[in-house]
Amino acid sequence: DGAFIFSADVMRALSKLGARPRFESLGLSSYGDARRSSGTVTVTAPLSAPLEGQTVVILDDVLESGRTLAKAIDVIKAQGAARVLTCVFARKPYPMRAIDADYVAWEAPDRFIVGYGLDDAGRDRGLPFIGALD
Repeated sequence: DGAFIFSADVMRALSKLGARPRFESLGLSSYGDARRSSGTVTVTAPLSAPLEGQTVVILDDVLESGRTLAKAIDVIKAQGAARVLTCVFARKPYPMRAIDADYVAWEAPDRFIVGYGLDDAGRDRGLPFIGALD
């Protein structure tokens, strides 16, 4: 719910390219322990540092309605970011999405996905593969 699971891999890759990005974490939730979004996005862990004038890349796990990503953008812009780019690991099909990502790793099925960091109420996060639940 709201945290990109491969951030360490991304940070290592950027470092190999000579970049030295700062990592910040913003906790957002709309699922809780459910398999469907409540429709309301809440901040569960605010940003710890100002972002005045900076370019920020949001790394998120799964994009469905876009409400969580839109909330993240609003929070980051309110912290003073000059530019916000968005990158998601998986994008599910969704009619009339609130916002789309600038970069998408792969198109996911319209199912609840778990594994490799994605969880179902705290379960299945450690699976060494991505799986879909009914």
